[in-house]
This record gives sequence, structure tokens and C-alpha cells, in this order.
Amino acid sequence: MRSEHVAILIDAAMASSHSRRSGLPSPSPAVEWLSLTDLGRLYGVSAVQTGRILVAAGLRERSGEPTVEALRLGLAVMGPPRHHHHSALWSRQGCAAVLERDGLMPMAQRSLVSLWADLLSALQLGAPGISTSAEEMARELPQELVRPVNLALCQLGSSFRVQPPQRPGDPQRKGQRKAGRRESLR
Repeated sequence: MRSEHVAILIDAAMASSHSRRSGLPSPSPAVEWLSLTDLGRLYGVSAVQTGRILVAAGLRERSGEPTVEALRLGLAVMGPPRHHHHSALWSRQGCAAVLERDGLMPMAQRSLVSLWADLLSALQLGAPGISTSAEEMARELPQELVRPVNLALCQLGSSFRVQPPQRPGDPQRKGQRKAGRRESLR
């Protein structure tokens, strides 16, 4: 499992890192470098929990130092010494895939998902004076939020689910195919 995490990160990390003569990645202005505390705060978890996830992914030693692999991939850099020890800085973009694969969701996205789920659930129940249906509003939902919003709707006890838009070339649903055949037979 740990090697899968590292392997998936290689492409993203290599694009975000710049090499120095030493071969170690240098901080890039395009990469947002964060302390473990700040990285965890983005996901609403402690630095300890964030550190444990990075250890399990093979990016951090139990001692707290980044692994050679994390440094090589540009997912971490050693920051300036503080209180007689070096502190690591972590790539927000590079570590996001590991943290999100572990089930974490950025706080900003979590709030957005919650708002969408509450709105769609309320629209499904209906209200006088509101002419928009849950189905109509769901068409405005960004594609990357469909799955988390559907999970939130389920947790709310709502029966409404956002249907992901069909991709070109995908077969139509059975009911749509049958209806299409009936119309073509007429």
C-alpha cells in the first residue's frame, strides 16, 4: 500500500520540484510549502494525525523527518532550523493526494459539500415559493463534488442522489434505451 502511495505521487511531485546541484528538490514558488500543523489544519485534523498518515505512506520517518523518497520527489523540504532542530515543510499539492486517499477532505470542500447537500435535500422536500427543483439545481453541481455530495445526502437520510453527467460514448440507461426503441418503432 505504501509503495502505491509513493508511485502515484511521482508524476505530480516531479512536475512540482526543481533540482539543485545536490539533487534535492528546492522550494518552488508554484508549490505551497506548509508545516505539518498547517497541512493538517487544511483538513481539520491534528499535526499528529497528519504525520501518521504520511508515515504510513512512506513519506515521513517516525522521528518526524521526511523520508529520502519524500525529499527526492519534492514532497518535502527541510526548513530553517528552529529551536535547535530542522523542521520539515510539506508540499500542499503533493501531499493532498495521500491525505485525500486516506479519506480526508479539505475543510473548504467539506463546507461546500455540506451546503450543496443541505440545499438539494431541502429542494427535494419542496417549499412554496421556490420554483427550482433539486434535479435542476443538481445540474449546476461541479463534477468533482458529485460523489461527496451524494454521500452527504445519504448521511442526511435524503433519498435524492445527483446523477453524474453521462460521458460521450457511454451507453444510455436501460429505461432510456427502451424508450428510444419504442419511439423509433413508431
